[in-house]
Amino acid sequence: MKHTIPTEDIGPLATKMADAVSKCVHCGFCLPACPTYNTLHQEMDSPRGRIILMKSVLEGEIELEEAVPYIDHCLGCLACETACPSGVPYGSLLSSFRFHTDTKRKRPAAERLSRWVTKETLPFPDRFRIATQIGKLTKPVSGALPSQFQAMLSLIPESIPQRQTLPSVYPAEGVRRARVALQTGCVQQVLAQEINWATLRVLARNGIEVVIPQNQGCCGALAIHTGDKKTAKLHAENNMKAFPEDVDAIITNAAGCGSSMREYPLIFTGSELEEIANSFSGRVIDISVFLSDFDIQPIPPLKNPLKIAYHDACHLAHAQGVTQEPRKLLYKIPNLILKPLNEGDLCCGSAGSYNLEQPEIAQQLGQRKAINIFNTGADAVVTGNIGCLIQLQTHLSQFKGDFGGAQKDIPVWHTIEIIDRAYREVL
Repeated sequence: MKHTIPTEDIGPLATKMADAVSKCVHCGFCLPACPTYNTLHQEMDSPRGRIILMKSVLEGEIELEEAVPYIDHCLGCLACETACPSGVPYGSLLSSFRFHTDTKRKRPAAERLSRWVTKETLPFPDRFRIATQIGKLTKPVSGALPSQFQAMLSLIPESIPQRQTLPSVYPAEGVRRARVALQTGCVQQVLAQEINWATLRVLARNGIEVVIPQNQGCCGALAIHTGDKKTAKLHAENNMKAFPEDVDAIITNAAGCGSSMREYPLIFTGSELEEIANSFSGRVIDISVFLSDFDIQPIPPLKNPLKIAYHDACHLAHAQGVTQEPRKLLYKIPNLILKPLNEGDLCCGSAGSYNLEQPEIAQQLGQRKAINIFNTGADAVVTGNIGCLIQLQTHLSQFKGDFGGAQKDIPVWHTIEIIDRAYREVL
């Protein structure tokens, strides 16, 4: 696709955007892979449609306000990248475009307020814990609030685990075979802290010492997703300083966090920190990849056969190209039966803060995913991302399908949780 994007006037990300636009040949292979095109059936809500819109804005052919409704509909799931035969780096284009246009946008008051609330709470576990308590009290009057706030409240679980502080070092059992650092996540520390504890136990059992940097912070995923480059850089700089260099890897157990930390080079394109960001992101690895390449201890068989449906988190499958490693680990668990999931790699509608910003589309995708999970006949569903986990729990609990006269209760676990439970022989 030819373009006349004025790269010299836009800034350091201009070349990346121009190169991405030029690679798109408008073939349409991305259409069936795109969740919003499948849901809304509009060309402008497809990846190739959005590429043309972004190109037109950058070239000054249309106003930003004409394009942003369709750009905002994009989940950033990157299924289009997996499907694209031309190798269009759509994710790089989308993030760069959002960085470039964020300060130029005029947002409604309710949207500005919801963005401020999420920005000031979700990346900070202590604040977020307080916010969830306030939110639970507000639920009875949620119908009177704007849709973004209704969506926030609907995702708050009935119970929040009591805070358990992670140690700065979790020692290996027996002879130490490796030493890693763990990125603990923000929302995960509040809503599903057992994921981190399961990670520590499984790594320790396999002779891996874990360092948990106490001054680490948010990975920056929320800021990257919303185009807030200034905040994203602050989070990234903090983490690049916080994590030690004398470790074999920086482990993430949330696909969204891992994907965002691997985007640090994009954030610092053209700056003095670009090389440092490249080195840092190259050390970030998902827990499933690290363990699948490791000679792990044999896992005891489950007490009874257990049917599992595996949901591919978009920022694991598409952003990081990780699909086989989690399955490879699950296959190591005797008596576990992995059931195929229809549209398993189609986004569940979580996508960072998407289910807060676009609740109607997220609701449709969540319901679609719940139906597909129920149709597998699985006893539980497993995924590799906290956002997916909460979204799946929410929609599975709301589903009113008739399964033998009763609603079927399907638990949702992280991949590392089921491995931990199998090791501890509690399944």
